[in-house]
Amino acid sequence: MKRKLFFISIISSLFLFSCSTNNDATAEPKENNDPENNRIVATTVAVTEIMDVLEIDLIGIPSSYKVLPERYDGITEVGGAHSPDLELIMSLQPKEVMSVSTIKYDLETVFDDADIDARYVNLDSIDNMNEEILSIGKQYDREEQAEKIVSDFEEKTKEIEEKIADKESPKVLILMGVPGSYLVATDRSYIGDLVAKTGGENVFSGESVEYLASNTEYLQQSNPDIILRAAHGMPEEVVEMFDKEFKENDIWKHFDAVKNDRVYDLDELLFGTTASIAAVEALDELFEMLYPEG
Repeated sequence: MKRKLFFISIISSLFLFSCSTNNDATAEPKENNDPENNRIVATTVAVTEIMDVLEIDLIGIPSSYKVLPERYDGITEVGGAHSPDLELIMSLQPKEVMSVSTIKYDLETVFDDADIDARYVNLDSIDNMNEEILSIGKQYDREEQAEKIVSDFEEKTKEIEEKIADKESPKVLILMGVPGSYLVATDRSYIGDLVAKTGGENVFSGESVEYLASNTEYLQQSNPDIILRAAHGMPEEVVEMFDKEFKENDIWKHFDAVKNDRVYDLDELLFGTTASIAAVEALDELFEMLYPEG
């Protein structure tokens, strides 16, 4: 149980860094562009972007350093994904509040105590995201849009499967970093799911959690062909942290991935901690990293 709580705490930190840096939302609810009276509040960037492509209006959006869809310009900000402003959310009188299942452990009691009925969208993988998109589309009469989005994801997945059919699977190590620390992402993480869909073999598969504490000596034994470094929260700072670690810790120079210059930094906008509408582009970029010969 202690180990489980440790990992939940770390994952919560990832979301705290990556989903919010701005809490300047006004305490007064604004007029909204919600002609269908759905009255939905989205508390994460990924959910907000999904609602945008489904052409669904919102009355509340997360506070974030990331650029949110133009559709929601002027809509009330309700705080970060990990620490939403409950009083502000309640003042908007929403019919549905949407978060993500990855941080349900941290938020469920908070929302329940405030008598807010939250929906935790499962974005742990592309397949789960597709199911959620279809479900939301059906609920809000956006089935045509939902089916188009899911069809695009399925076509891209099929295209990748055909391209990797005759290729040897490279061994991949995924490092997930936030300012000051990093973890190892297993095949149960979202980026691990992307690696699997592009034919990569995650050197940490079969685990029961999404992330593990790192041990460089143990990591070296896995001897990955490729190392992927995902920087979250403050990407530039995290990349600097990774660069310093790889330069000052001599053990990294013994990794084949380092010797062969197969270490890649992932763009946070494409490779988040949860699935997003950027998945198609992410799969293309990841394919180029895993198979530079094409």
